[in-house]
Amino acid sequence: MRLRTGDVDDLEAIMALERASFAGDAWSETAMRAELASPHNHYVVAEQAGRLIGYAGLRAPSGATDADVQTIALDKTFRGRGSGRMLFRALLQEAAERGVREVFLDVRADNPAAQRLYASEGFIDIGRRPNYYPDGNVDAIVMRLDVPGWAASRASLSPMSENLADVGESRQNPPTSVRISDKPGSAGAGAGAGAGAGAGAAAGAGTAAEAGACT
Repeated sequence: MRLRTGDVDDLEAIMALERASFAGDAWSETAMRAELASPHNHYVVAEQAGRLIGYAGLRAPSGATDADVQTIALDKTFRGRGSGRMLFRALLQEAAERGVREVFLDVRADNPAAQRLYASEGFIDIGRRPNYYPDGNVDAIVMRLDVPGWAASRASLSPMSENLADVGESRQNPPTSVRISDKPGSAGAGAGAGAGAGAGAAAGAGTAAEAGACT
């Protein structure tokens, strides 16, 4: 699998995976184009034999000290191999390189696999958003990562010591939130909260990232 920076040239392939991963709650092509074109966002795509099999997005405005995971999706045939975790870590590494100190995300309360993935990377539970998702009966768990601490812990690990099991897709709410499709057949919602979104999440009312089916 090869990781690289994604851009608007990847829109068609990303939208095909978007619709497959978030059936009934996929972002529009217009919204996704804006995500990919925004100077505040960083997207990573995964390719296998020249085919796009996954993507993940981070919103980290220039100069901001917090960032939000926007979305993560991985072709279901490639889950369970550590590919989703690699995409996720690529976003966290980008956040660290931008000088971000905290990354926020939202994850469905009914997706323990995604919660375990994020917790294993150092995210902690800081609150809940009641009935946050479009189906109206699932809470979002807001999670936060201390980026300098994550970077230090990663530097101390040898590649052979890491468990690369992962989850699948994930996302947030309307393009003012984060989504990670964290439950097979379901979706979070949205795309970037913008500068200060993380701070809002920390206060219990901001935006974050939803986590999902990247196994």
